Amino acid sequence: MYDVRIERWAHALVHYCLYVKPGETVAIFATPLAAPLIEAVYRELLQVGAYPLPMIDLGQLNEILLREGNDEQLKWISPLASTLAETIDARLYIGSQSNTKALSGIDPARAALRRETQRSLGRIQQEREQAGKFRWSLTLYPTDGYAQDAEMSLRDFEEFVFDVCFLNDPNPIARWQELSARQQRLVDWLVGHQRARILAEGTDLTLSIEKRVFINSDGKRNFPSGEFFTGPVEQSAEGVIQFDIPASHDGRTIEGVRLVFHEGKVVEASARQGQDYLQQMLEIDEGARYLGEFAFGNNPRVTRGTKNVLFDEKMGGTVHLALGNSYPETGGLNHSALHWDMVCDLRQQGEVRIDDVLFLKNGAIMV
Repeated sequence: MYDVRIERWAHALVHYCLYVKPGETVAIFATPLAAPLIEAVYRELLQVGAYPLPMIDLGQLNEILLREGNDEQLKWISPLASTLAETIDARLYIGSQSNTKALSGIDPARAALRRETQRSLGRIQQEREQAGKFRWSLTLYPTDGYAQDAEMSLRDFEEFVFDVCFLNDPNPIARWQELSARQQRLVDWLVGHQRARILAEGTDLTLSIEKRVFINSDGKRNFPSGEFFTGPVEQSAEGVIQFDIPASHDGRTIEGVRLVFHEGKVVEASARQGQDYLQQMLEIDEGARYLGEFAFGNNPRVTRGTKNVLFDEKMGGTVHLALGNSYPETGGLNHSALHWDMVCDLRQQGEVRIDDVLFLKNGAIMV
């Protein structure tokens, strides 16, 4: 797929998302399906004077490991992966799976064991990021697998991705900067507030945001983005919430999730589809039943679900909560091998109150 928008995409990733400098080493993780974008990013990095390091995955290797590897192999950390985590300046991950259902037959306990092992690498990178020594970005290249999940043709899904990334605009970076400024106003407004309440059909949930920090996610880390998020106080969630945007997690479709919280913990959980898998995820570890994230979707171009959280959680007029691990930069303290975002649609009916102020109603920001 050649398109001038691929060049804009690569330019935005290198200059806006990762703001690469001469002499830096940038690892590119992708499958061969993303070749046009990999090549464009590679060229852009060379022009900057950086050192591109392509790490191309066949795509099926993770499935083979999870199916056929023993426990020691699942817990093994490649010395190459450790070295990269400790030394590279930036990492670009380009989601480019051919089959998003490849892991749907894998025992969730084995997948959880592998995720838990990889957390040590994540902690290294997180510490380096907080010290200003590491940057990362994540984007998604259109494939038949993602298009099928979204119930779209590949061509239509390509156009969707270009649109939500602002790549139809000759200057997408300027559009992301404008969105960043709009979101920063809301992030600034939220400073010092204490409590959020989400109200909708089947939903009445309160949680504390006291002394927690909202982060302006403006396309630098997730591309696309368009959200602002925090880590709620761990023992504060009280009430019930329904998530009506279907999702896919580890290749499994989950629909109609309903969670009941008491003192921050999930005490009841059900799903119209994927009930057994939901219960298995909640038992991964102690932190899996607590919230690690509360966020507002704010990308005006994302108007429909795709069963891909990179897009769906950014949908304007929605909120999302994540079970499991929280982001330390928000003040969140929850730890888990799980981080599972679920989207609650408030565009037609619903509201969020921050303390006593109506913040969002029927999908529109009110402050």
